[in-house]
Amino acid sequence: MSKPEGLAKATAVMQPIETPFCAACSVVRPEWIDYNGHMNVGYYHVVFDEASTPFFEWLGLTPQYRARTQASTFALETHLHFLREVKLGDELRFEARLLSFDAKRIHFYQEMFHVGQGYLAAAYESLSMHVDMRTRRTAPMPAQLSERLAAVMQAHGGLERPWQVGHVIGTPVPRPVGKP
Repeated sequence: MSKPEGLAKATAVMQPIETPFCAACSVVRPEWIDYNGHMNVGYYHVVFDEASTPFFEWLGLTPQYRARTQASTFALETHLHFLREVKLGDELRFEARLLSFDAKRIHFYQEMFHVGQGYLAAAYESLSMHVDMRTRRTAPMPAQLSERLAAVMQAHGGLERPWQVGHVIGTPVPRPVGKP
């Protein structure tokens, strides 16, 4: 291990764990605006995907990690909650938290806030799997990454669980006539 790499690892261990993680920012771009004059549904996924990159790198899934281990993550499932619209030029900030993990999966949650007005605009829950890029199949994470996730999970586990996590989509089922 080179001296700078070792120093970076030691520094990461000494730094307190951000609870929640707050490093990603963005601005609503002209190409993201639809005919309703607000950010199009598809671009919410794009911006949340972009915001997950610094979070995953902070967790330890860096470009160097991917090159060294020939492993990465793939999205398995996502749930997106549109809470308030955002428009052209709006500045956005993101908070992320680890919800759970196991040997092969990472379950996380992000919130997108309007910077100028402070409101929660959208929430995003996602499940990713750890993949061996040589075989393109799921693979267990190495011990060092699992240890980092365990430390983050210990810190993030104390955060209040947002109502959006695990929320099921649907409309009320009509009751048959004559049944209570």
